[in-house]
Amino acid sequence: MVANERYVVRIPENLPLDAAAPLLCAGITVYSPMKYYGLCEPGKHIGVVGLGGLGHVAVKFGKALGMKVTVISTSPAKEKEAIEHLGADAFLVSRNQEQMKAALGSMDGIIDTVSANHPLLPLIGLLKTQGKLVMVGLPEKPLELPAFPLLAGRKMVAGSCIGGMKETQEMIDFAGKHNIKADIEVIPMDYVNTAMERLVKADVRYRFVIDIANTLPKTA
Repeated sequence: MVANERYVVRIPENLPLDAAAPLLCAGITVYSPMKYYGLCEPGKHIGVVGLGGLGHVAVKFGKALGMKVTVISTSPAKEKEAIEHLGADAFLVSRNQEQMKAALGSMDGIIDTVSANHPLLPLIGLLKTQGKLVMVGLPEKPLELPAFPLLAGRKMVAGSCIGGMKETQEMIDFAGKHNIKADIEVIPMDYVNTAMERLVKADVRYRFVIDIANTLPKTA
């Protein structure tokens, strides 16, 4: 394969290619807004909404950048995974009003990775004055955005989508330096249809990577 050097990303030698591949999408999708919106300074408190393909990488980058990271999820069952495996500092169940109330005004920023419809008002309430809620998920329907909480706290709701080649190389170099890899399940090409069915059920932790050489043993 021949490619223009302007569009080639050099993968650090210490990163396995299969676990690095999702970083070229999920990794830059969360890294770029952290850098652009100033949510990358050591000591800042960032929230990550959703613990999936984007969210789990966001936790890893947030910790490597020296920030306090809180995962926000509808599923209490993900708390152990978030804290013990991914290294998050705290976990909030978004449907637990007491937990959400206790965390009001505590976060400098939030990376919202959820693509399902969900209320924004509780998330905006978690932000400090001048806090930033950055959307990187793609809900199918328009979300309701209340104006007063934004005005009262001088808060921002923004969006972000991947990044350019220079920033992608910066991201992958940072990942190599801090040994950040996506959590993946490698599958053979003939398993793709089954993988798509599992994706619909959110039955993947956290990214499928296809071995296009089909060198893996067949999956039952």
